[in-house]
Amino acid sequence: MADTPHRELHVLRDELREIFRAMADFGTSRLAARPPILDSSVDLGGDSKEEFHSHQDAVHGLRALRDAVKRDLDVLEKFLNDPRCASMPSLSTNAPYLVSVWHEVLHAPPPIVTIWRTFPEMPQPASIPRRGSRKPPGVKVDVVADGGKRWIRVNTTKNSRLLSEFREMDSYLTDSEEELLDGESRPSLAPREFDNSILRMGRSLLDAARRNPLSGTACVPSITLRLTRLDPSPPDPKEHDARIAETIERLRDMGIDVELGERPAFHSSNSSPAPSRRLEPTIRVNLDLSILIALVSDITHSPLPTSPADADARYIPSSHYRDWKRKRLEACQGPKQDVDQDQPCDNGIGQHSRALSNQALQEMARGLLDELHDRLAAVSSPTLDGVEFWTTMEARDRCLRIVLSKIGGPNEKRRATALFPSPDTPLSVAGEAYWESSRYPRAFLPLVPIRVFEGSVPPPDFVPPPISETGHALSPFFSLLTRTCREIIAQEAMLDSSTSKDCFDVETTGAEGKTDRSSAIEEDEELERAAMTKANPRLTVHTVKSMLWGAARGWTTLTANKSSVKAILRDIRAAEGGYGWYEESQVRAGSTQNDTVVEAAALWVVDPRSLAEGMRSDYQEVVPDTP
Repeated sequence: MADTPHRELHVLRDELREIFRAMADFGTSRLAARPPILDSSVDLGGDSKEEFHSHQDAVHGLRALRDAVKRDLDVLEKFLNDPRCASMPSLSTNAPYLVSVWHEVLHAPPPIVTIWRTFPEMPQPASIPRRGSRKPPGVKVDVVADGGKRWIRVNTTKNSRLLSEFREMDSYLTDSEEELLDGESRPSLAPREFDNSILRMGRSLLDAARRNPLSGTACVPSITLRLTRLDPSPPDPKEHDARIAETIERLRDMGIDVELGERPAFHSSNSSPAPSRRLEPTIRVNLDLSILIALVSDITHSPLPTSPADADARYIPSSHYRDWKRKRLEACQGPKQDVDQDQPCDNGIGQHSRALSNQALQEMARGLLDELHDRLAAVSSPTLDGVEFWTTMEARDRCLRIVLSKIGGPNEKRRATALFPSPDTPLSVAGEAYWESSRYPRAFLPLVPIRVFEGSVPPPDFVPPPISETGHALSPFFSLLTRTCREIIAQEAMLDSSTSKDCFDVETTGAEGKTDRSSAIEEDEELERAAMTKANPRLTVHTVKSMLWGAARGWTTLTANKSSVKAILRDIRAAEGGYGWYEESQVRAGSTQNDTVVEAAALWVVDPRSLAEGMRSDYQEVVPDTP
């Protein structure tokens, strides 16, 4: 190896190879908090899926670091595999910096919140950044660790680089002295006090930390500056300058933790394994619109199909329904010249039929109401004592408007009305109406009545409690979700209160509904589409309000809207840099090292159940033609 050309590049290549492999296998439990999302969705094989916390998303920025390592590794491989490399000058590479950052990731106090985060130099308005928007100039932090309480910056400046800065400053001082001797008074470039790039970096980090305290607190992050190649006492006298030691001393006087040299090799055996985690719902559950629809769906309550073929045959709509559907779309969108009423896939009907069949198969694998019953019985009692279901006014009104229009079948309409009975309707009567013709026994779940929050959004002083109803410490994720939802909704205040109306399709989730739920929907009334948020076009306003109510109360929000969950997670990472973390004392309170930590789920995701009664092949009700 001693005679190998570019030996130092071979060493760096081997290090990058090892790092790249280690990143793929590195345990995410050491890196950062996973969002407390209970994922009860199933594939058609009946296996649980976890879509909301992939390894590469364990820490915001981990994917970018791994991609950077891969790019530099590919460049080194290409250079060293070139037969002519021995006669070529050494390659400039960013590998030393990447290696040092990875070592900081391994040694940093957990949990790590972010890798490679840039904090703005100037105060920014509280808003969610849009995709594609130009990023403001900022201060780069390599690792945000200890739940956000410590910022770590790696600097690979060598003595030779800093000596070059000193020589430049000395030349300005010399020029200034000569100008004074000549009696000239031109502006001087000579610094008025001792300064250099390392000191300026330290000041910018401190300023950024003061402007960006720990989310929801006044705690200012501590700064660690790792100077990997700066040596105040170098073996080569030519690289010595007392001002290097003075620079380090001044950084420490500022309150910066200065660490010199590379980190030692990391041994995973030195770290204790994180305790396993079990997510549980709270006994009071917040329901969004997608769940209200699922609770009245024909798929949820009808007898299960006997086979996949039976599921497919159940949701092939009749020719009369297809004809009605075609006329309704023509009334909204104009006539289609290529419509063939004998093709069930026209106008998306065939595609929707397949989606309903898949939902029926998912119901066969695990019934939605069975999942809710079993999970809630485990945290309350076999009789579900204390279990309550809540929703927002917007979700209630929109659900009724959707179901009571032509979209819902007779049984689905009856269930929707029963979930929100009028004050003069006895609860026993509403309960009988809801469970009528269901495959489940009466009062299988305490769904009647579903309670409704007062007001569109929680008051500003509503914050998540520190402890859940079952006595478990709530994850900081509840507070992050609350803040993010409030920021999104705040941007909607500038929107025009008037919204355009559009035709409502079977596959579409509804929109702003009338608050008068006592009167039936007119047959030909068009339903407004859901208003999308200004901050994120993948989120509807009513969905964000539902999440806000659940998070602010410290309750689990049940949803079948996976895309909205993923969208809000992206916004939380962008706004907060991560998902928050328990204090270690809270995580391990009352448990030993290998015990399971029980945590309240902030979000509970299930598979959707659409309104399907009118799409059944045996549906008998005659649907009136559109005039």
